[in-house]
This record gives sequence, structure tokens and C-alpha cells, in this order.
Amino acid sequence: MRGRLRRFRPRTRPRYKGPSFNRLVPNILTMLGLCAGLTGIRVALDEQWEKAAVLIVVAGAIDGLDGRLARLLKGTSRFGAEFDSLSDFLCFGVAPALILYMWTLHDARGIGFAPCLLFAVCSALRLARFNASIVDAPSLPLTGPPPKPAYAQNFFTGVPAPAGAGLALCPMFAALAFAGWDMPGMAAAMRHPAVSGVLLVVVGALMVSTLPTWSFKNFKVPAELVLPLLLGIGAYVAVLLTEPWAALAGAGFLYAGMLFFSVRSYTRLKREAEAMLEPVVVSGGDKGGNP
Repeated sequence: MRGRLRRFRPRTRPRYKGPSFNRLVPNILTMLGLCAGLTGIRVALDEQWEKAAVLIVVAGAIDGLDGRLARLLKGTSRFGAEFDSLSDFLCFGVAPALILYMWTLHDARGIGFAPCLLFAVCSALRLARFNASIVDAPSLPLTGPPPKPAYAQNFFTGVPAPAGAGLALCPMFAALAFAGWDMPGMAAAMRHPAVSGVLLVVVGALMVSTLPTWSFKNFKVPAELVLPLLLGIGAYVAVLLTEPWAALAGAGFLYAGMLFFSVRSYTRLKREAEAMLEPVVVSGGDKGGNP
């Protein structure tokens, strides 16, 4: 009888300790982005420049998703933040510099490696500054630096690493576009080592600067601009599918032009916030003693 009861007793499922799979998804995406950056270096060794550029763009797209997905799934962690920073350093600091060096800067011999080295160092310094801000505020969520003033919530400090990598690769995008349009003279001009070298130095300086740049995280679009924005995005996607290199180069130039407006917007918001905090002088009353 006891054997029969033991036979029909419901089995209990074993419970394992550890995080749920949903919380591992952001780290898996970060790992895929890291693999894309490493593979970009690998194909650049074989002079497959189109594949190398596409892999860096894919790594940038993944980087834009993993953080937001981690916050959505409530899977943020210190490990994820550190892993994401290390992946960003390789994908957007080391990989673009090495790809550009193999693409054109090696023609300048030893001096051509100096801009690549400077760009990678600036990327590391930017990410180290970001991680240090997290360590200085351990009681805050590990998704970003300590809270900023309300007017600064929609701004990054300096150019983000993925955007910096995109700006640095703009000469390659433009050269591939001109080559596809059968314009070898323009393609050769964009491939000149001086173009990539100067751009690497400028973008590296922007990454470690205190320049306020739009983050577009909580960017609100006026109701009357929603339809034009959707039409513009649709038109850009159409160009991206038909002329991908021209679309990527255009996006880089557009982002560079937006930096001026980003600084102007930040300055205006800061001035308005400081004006609201100015002390108000209260009059002591009129001559008749009225308050």
C-alpha cells in the first residue's frame, strides 16, 4: 500500500538558484555586439571593408538595444554595466581605429598609428569616467551616472562611444559610396590618410570633452511634427536600403551638424533654470506702511 501511495505521489520540480533567463538576455546581446566588433577586425585583415563597416554598425545597433532591454526586463546589474563598457571599448574604440589604420592610415607609416592610438585612449577615458560615476553613487541604479539637473537629463557629457565610432568611419562610408557611383577621384580623396587621421583626433577630443549632446532618451516630439518625422524616417530607410553607404555617411554628417544645436539648447535650458533660482527681492512696503 505504501508503495502504491509513493508511486502516485506528485513529483516536485527542482528549483535552481540563479537569475532568470530574461535577465540574461541583455548580457547575451552585449556578447553578440562584442562578437560583431571582433569579427569586424577579423574581416578587415582580409581587406573586406564593406563587411567590417557593417559589423561595426551592427554592434552599434545592438548597443542601443541592450541597455534599454535591461531596464525593461529589470535585469540591470553591476556585471552588465562593466561588461557593456568593455564591449563598447573594443567595438567603438579599438575596432574602428584598427579598421581605419588597415584601410588607409598604414600608408602614413608610423605617424599614421598615432591618431588610432589617441582615439582608443580617449574612448577608454570616456568609459572609465562613466564607470567611475557609477562607483561614486552605489545606491543608485547601475544604468548610468548620478542624477543630473532636470534640464540636463536629456544630454550626454561628450559624444557617446557608438556615435564617435560612426563619425570616425564617415570617410570609409563616403569612399564606399563614391566608389559605387564610379567616382574614383572622390573615393581616393576620402581615403587619404590625412582625412581619417584628423577626424580621429577631433572625434577623440569630442568624446572626452564636456560638450553636451542630445541623448534622445526622453526626447518629446511635438504633435504637429510626428507625421513629418515618420515620413522622414521612412525616406531615410528607403535611402538606407538602396544606397546604404551614402545614408550612413549622411547620418554621420547630420549628427555632427546637430552638435551645435545641442549645445545651444543646453545653454538655453541652463540659463532658464538658473533664472528661476535667482533670489526674489521682496519690497518692504510703501510709505504708508501697507505691506
